Parts: sequence; structure tokens; C-alpha cells
Amino acid sequence: MSARARIAGALRRLDARLYQIAFLALLLGIGVLARDFSLQPEQVALTFAAGIATQRLWLRALGLSGVGVLSAVITCFGLSVLLRADSLWVHPLAAAACLSAKFVLRVHGKHLFNPTNLGVVLAVLLLPGAWVSAGQWGADLLIACWVVALGGVVANRARSFDMSAAFLAFYLGALGARVAWLGQDWSVFAHQLQSGALLVFAFFMISDPMTIPNRRAARMAYAAGVAALAYAWQYLFYAPNGPLWALFLCTPLVPLLDRIWPGERPAWRPAPPESPAGVGRGAVASQS
Repeated sequence: MSARARIAGALRRLDARLYQIAFLALLLGIGVLARDFSLQPEQVALTFAAGIATQRLWLRALGLSGVGVLSAVITCFGLSVLLRADSLWVHPLAAAACLSAKFVLRVHGKHLFNPTNLGVVLAVLLLPGAWVSAGQWGADLLIACWVVALGGVVANRARSFDMSAAFLAFYLGALGARVAWLGQDWSVFAHQLQSGALLVFAFFMISDPMTIPNRRAARMAYAAGVAALAYAWQYLFYAPNGPLWALFLCTPLVPLLDRIWPGERPAWRPAPPESPAGVGRGAVASQS
């Protein structure tokens, strides 16, 4: 076997969450801290401290061994990229709340809400001085980010990539149709592609394998529903952050879709043969 083939095989076997962490770290370091001065380094540090501590406390309380903190790290990166606040305590409170909900709000072995989505929504609703970053960090950076995100997801053969592709197809298709119908300049459409918030949502939030329907047909219907509600929220009700609110409101439909269209649960990485996904306590814990 050639060295290139060995490297390619090793990359395919890597946990998909490692790709997400690498990309979000790049986005946070270059796209946010270097260009968005409303985020303080202390807020980032407190987010990670609270998030990782919360994850470890729940793992110890439930007696779950052999489970790391990768998903908590992803959540902390997502909150740091998307959430803004006037004080230092909003980010760690949001991290602790949404990661606790991951262990409490579970249906059929899956946590119900995407932790980052839930954390952002709870912060905006309940905590004073919190808002969502628009994520406009420059076209040159975002073009590179789209390439990295697409390449990473495809190279890793993530089973939830169809959710990202379907949502973007429905949502951007609706935006393109609106631009054409209103006779607007296509720079309006291009402006949407430069949104870091949309990038994070499409590749790291709606595609979370632990919070999406199990069967592909159900995932396509779910992506279409989230995209339709996001479009209506943004362009019919003229309210901001349509995708975030649409996902939050549509999430309770996932258990119903799993009941109507049962299927094999997507996972961050294939389960070992002796411990198939979905069997036993360890299988649930391994995907936390």
C-alpha cells in the first residue's frame, strides 16, 4: 500500500468531530478574533472552562466511562463564534445550560436539541445583553472557509452531509428565486454566501448526527421544513437569525419523523462490530 493510500485511509478513520474542531478553531482564530472585536478572549476562555467542566461533571455523575469531551469542545467553539454579549458570564452560563440539556433532554438515545443551537437561543431569550453575531467577516475569508468545510465533510464521508447539502439547496434556492422575482442585483444573493453564521449553521449545527432524523427521506423533508421556516422568518416576518430559530422550533419534530420513517442512526464514526450503535448504555454515551 502506498503512503498516499495509508494517509487517506487514516483520514477516513478519524472521528468527524476532529474535522469540525479544526475548522471551527480556524474560523474562530482568523475570522472572529482577528476581525470581530466584540468578542473578548476572556469570554472564549470562560466558555471552554464551563463547557468542558459541565461535560465532565455529567459523565462522572452518570458513570459514563470512555467518553471524551470532543462534542463539548465543538459546542464551545460554536458558542464563541455565534454568540455575543456585553458581559463575561453569558457565554459560560449558555455553555453549562446547553451541555446539561444534552444529558437531560434525550429521546430514543439521542439528545433532542443541538447544543450550540439551544445555547444561543437560551442566551438571546433569557440572558440580558446577548445577541447573535452576523458573521460578516469578509468575502476572501469566507470563500476559503466554504472550500475547507465542503472538502472536510466530503473527505470524511460524513453520513449527515446530505442534511447540509439539502438545507443549502432549499434555502439558497428560495433566496435566489426571491432575488430573481424582485429583480434585485445578484450581489444581494452573494452577500448571503459570505455569512459565517450561515456556514456554521449549515455544516456544524443542522447536520449534527445526534439531532437529525435517522432515515434519509426524513432528513430531506426535515431540511426542507427548516429551510422554509427560516426563509419565512427572515423574509416574510422580517426577523433576524431565521435559520437558528427555525431549527430550534423544528427540532421537536425529529422524534416524530423517526417514528414515521425508522432507520439506522447516523453517527460521528462507525461503531465497532461487537458494540453496534444504539445498543446499550455505552453506545449512547459514545455519541454524547
